[in-house]
Amino acid sequence: MKKVLVIATFNPHKLLEIRAILPAQLALKALSDFPGSVPAEEDGATLEENAAKKALAAARFTGLWALADDTGLEVDALGGGPGIRSARYAGESSSSADNTAKLLLALEGLPSEKRLARFACVMALASPSGDLLTCRGVLEGRITGGGRGAEGFGYDPVFEVAGGCRTLAEFSEREKNSVSHRAQALKGLLPELLRLFPAARPAS
Repeated sequence: MKKVLVIATFNPHKLLEIRAILPAQLALKALSDFPGSVPAEEDGATLEENAAKKALAAARFTGLWALADDTGLEVDALGGGPGIRSARYAGESSSSADNTAKLLLALEGLPSEKRLARFACVMALASPSGDLLTCRGVLEGRITGGGRGAEGFGYDPVFEVAGGCRTLAEFSEREKNSVSHRAQALKGLLPELLRLFPAARPAS
């Protein structure tokens, strides 16, 4: 039987993105596939703390190795905010549209050079016994004055990637998964994942 890696998320967009980035041979299950599972409370002070908490909780609950992430949008003009509050920027039950609208309002009237931002992602890999490994990925860019593009999710339509003129929502799935903050963090953990799950090693 294949060893299974649990992806500790209830966000279907994140799950699809992680599946697309990791080797296809790796057997993955979402935490939501396990009856009785619930999201861990994200009350850490940093992305690292939240990612670690989610991964460790999922690993202990399932008895399997678990992978979790925490991602934040850091805007210079907002002092690094919304940061760890990115998913709840407009309130605890806010939608992506609510969060984006609040962000654009907060930056209204600022010129392009004052709208610098970055996506930061921390991936945490945990075992049921408490072993833990984390890796951070960062994607630099700026916040646009309005949304562009129909791909991606969250703040992607208003995040223009540095060095170009397209938002993440204007990237194809393949393009995004080659440069994104989440892809960078996952690639940092890939050597350990391939050691733990040798059957997932890509064919040469």
